[in-house]
Amino acid sequence: MLQDVAAILPGNIREMLKHLSPAIIEKTEEIRLRVGRPLEVISGGIPYYPNVNERHYLVQAEDAKFLLSQLSQYSMYAFEEELRRGFITIKGGHRVGLAGKVVLDHGQVKTLRDISSFNIRIARQTIGVADRLVSQLYDQKWLNTLFIGPPQTGKTTMLRDVARLISQGMPSRNIAPLKVGIVDERSEIAASMKGVPQLELGARVDVLDGCPKAEGMMMLIRSMSPDVIIVDEIGREEDVFAVQEALHAGVKVMTTAHGYSLEDIERRPALRSLLELDAFERCVELTRTTHAGVIRRIRNQQRRDVVRAK
Repeated sequence: MLQDVAAILPGNIREMLKHLSPAIIEKTEEIRLRVGRPLEVISGGIPYYPNVNERHYLVQAEDAKFLLSQLSQYSMYAFEEELRRGFITIKGGHRVGLAGKVVLDHGQVKTLRDISSFNIRIARQTIGVADRLVSQLYDQKWLNTLFIGPPQTGKTTMLRDVARLISQGMPSRNIAPLKVGIVDERSEIAASMKGVPQLELGARVDVLDGCPKAEGMMMLIRSMSPDVIIVDEIGREEDVFAVQEALHAGVKVMTTAHGYSLEDIERRPALRSLLELDAFERCVELTRTTHAGVIRRIRNQQRRDVVRAK
């Protein structure tokens, strides 16, 4: 079991997970704790339910209390804000989703309380996963790229590895290293601790950790002169405006959006405006079969196929 994840789990659950087969642990994507319901481990897309005395282990209120206590120690300064957003990111880039009683303030989510569901999403850096895309994403220069896919299709994993490639360059292909600015709103791309990225991203990376995407992109442009901006999950009007400003400033943008296809993205008014401006020279659609990161289709600004899965 990954050390950073094991550290936040109650001892009894930690011991149960140790008895899972190495094959299951190696492919673990999520660990779900729901009070009063069976502990669930999702590995390779398949759910598993650890047993105690030949029965599924039912998560106890004490387990949830312990886990919440551990999470609050990870990020005391930002814990209330992260509760409002419904997740907290821990060391290693692993993200813990939360569900419970929503407290509203003038119709807006203020915080969560009585938290009874936790979804620990395991983050893994896969070095080299984006190597196969270089010939499609680089043509004498890096191309503005949008990665599209539903949850757990490897968008962030791919984006992280693209950041590494751009930052360190590829001497074998005569691709020089460039300055990369990452806006890591959820601390998933770089997994920064005290401002220092914990994952391998190359030497020429500057990270704004925990910063809202739109504001962070503008900050990077003004202060860090990036050649390329990396940002995860755009979708709001302010995100779109910031992407436009980056492009107008001559900065390349690599980003992601939730959706099943380019057509799906075009149905969202904010993102449709970017597509109508031909902002992205490449749109990479990701899907999932037996594993994440499967390339379904790559299209150019004219919506023509560059690569299409057979």
